Amino acid sequence: MDPVIVVGAGPVGLTLALALARHEVPSVVLDEGPGKDEPRPARTVVLREDTAALLERLTGVALGEHGVRWSGWRSLRRKQVMSEIAFDDAGPAPLHLAQHVLTSALRAAAADEPLVKVAVDSRLDAIEQERSGITAHTRGPRGTWWRGSYLIGCDGPRSVVRKLQDIRFPGRTAVERHAVAALRAELPWEGRALLHRMPPWRQSGPSAGEVTARPLPDGVWRLDWLLPPGKELVTPEILVARVRETLAGWTDGSTPPYDLLDTGVHTVHHRLARRWRAGRVFLAGDAAHLLGALGTHGLDEGLRDADNLAWKLAPAWHHGHHEALLDSYETERRAVVAARLRAADQALPVLRGGGGLRQRVPGAARGHDALLTDGHLGRGPLGAPGTYADSPLTPGRLEGEIPVETAPGAPVTDVRVTAEDGSFVRLRDRLGRGVLLVVLIAPGTGVWDRKHWVSAGVMPRLAAAVTALPHPAELLVAEEYPGAPAHSVLLVRPDGHLVTALSGVRPADLYTAAEAAVGGAAKNEHEEKKKEAEAASSAR
Repeated sequence: MDPVIVVGAGPVGLTLALALARHEVPSVVLDEGPGKDEPRPARTVVLREDTAALLERLTGVALGEHGVRWSGWRSLRRKQVMSEIAFDDAGPAPLHLAQHVLTSALRAAAADEPLVKVAVDSRLDAIEQERSGITAHTRGPRGTWWRGSYLIGCDGPRSVVRKLQDIRFPGRTAVERHAVAALRAELPWEGRALLHRMPPWRQSGPSAGEVTARPLPDGVWRLDWLLPPGKELVTPEILVARVRETLAGWTDGSTPPYDLLDTGVHTVHHRLARRWRAGRVFLAGDAAHLLGALGTHGLDEGLRDADNLAWKLAPAWHHGHHEALLDSYETERRAVVAARLRAADQALPVLRGGGGLRQRVPGAARGHDALLTDGHLGRGPLGAPGTYADSPLTPGRLEGEIPVETAPGAPVTDVRVTAEDGSFVRLRDRLGRGVLLVVLIAPGTGVWDRKHWVSAGVMPRLAAAVTALPHPAELLVAEEYPGAPAHSVLLVRPDGHLVTALSGVRPADLYTAAEAAVGGAAKNEHEEKKKEAEAASSAR
């Protein structure tokens, strides 16, 4: 079988290649550049808990050592503190690091992975599809034809793959613009990020804008100033003036010493590709969508694209086309990104439209602050990971289905589990290997040696049911899970989204849910396993 061709060697393309390797699928990454990334301290990424965990699994690098996990978050409006959050109490903190540091870690991991080949100086200029595979041509010093099984365009906003497939990319241009600076300075909120709306040293009205400060390692900060609508030219003199007045305003005096490292202007676009699949060609990351206002970061969604697509390509690569599973990538991911874009487009006019609503509705300013905070911190409709509630992979109503705190289709909570070898691991550590996870909630098992409970109670029946599933699965045991009663069973997809929660061991329900989660199965391939599941069910 030919390798998967990944076009683009940015964070999304490299993540996809490494994720495919974990599923034992080889790939070729076409990198139009020289294989190096220019250090740009002002170009940074904010990773949420799930995407940071994904990257650490794939790279084997503790990314927290190369970035900063914020200790807290503060929101100000003029001189008033609107909210203050300490992450020790309010859940996991976002991870902030320079993008070139992340890309370097991904490149190093790809270089050590035998199933990943990176071809530098290789710019795509042609794609040919046929029933048995796909061929791509690159020009440049290494210009050649590449033969692949599938091709994924991770080649950014100006995607050549998208253009060659004649896929429209409608949306809005220049939704927002931000002046950006990376500088080394001592600020009063060490380790904490800050959102300051309508700072008092700026004029009042919509043009007063806002400024965000996010810490990086070694005393470096990234500052973002929301620019007023229009095409105002941001000269170096204007940007330095903003830096000086902002630092002076935050320190209540003269401008403190600082070292300006990098500057730029970040323009936010909102766009969504009409299609994310054209036969054997798929789009992911910025090639498929652009979003980034209100603290939502497109890279997070691009990494989730890669995680979603990798485990669905693997069965097709190993066992042949599985159209329902492959089609579900576009259905799930496009719906999630479209919902986030709608939420941002609905919120922007309210948040940026001046003071009229605030004057008429008591408490509106605090509500706006909460909405912005949720977006920046990866929570709520503007920031939380998407839920595949309406996915075609969702099973119908099951007799033994019960509610837990995680809704079907939502990312599972990371809890400690016992693996089949008796070791204690985190649930997220078992993701991304192409297998379904079956988690039994069994309070008290953590204090006993595995040999005392693995053959007791419901375990033998559940182990038999897991063996009979139509897709490889791993059986795990957890002492607790939010909202799940004792002896309930969770079925989790390879990308960490909950399929269903069942009351007790119900082999037939478990089989039905597992079959739906992998897009259905051909009867002639799985008849024997289904009979085994039915036999286990009748033995209850």
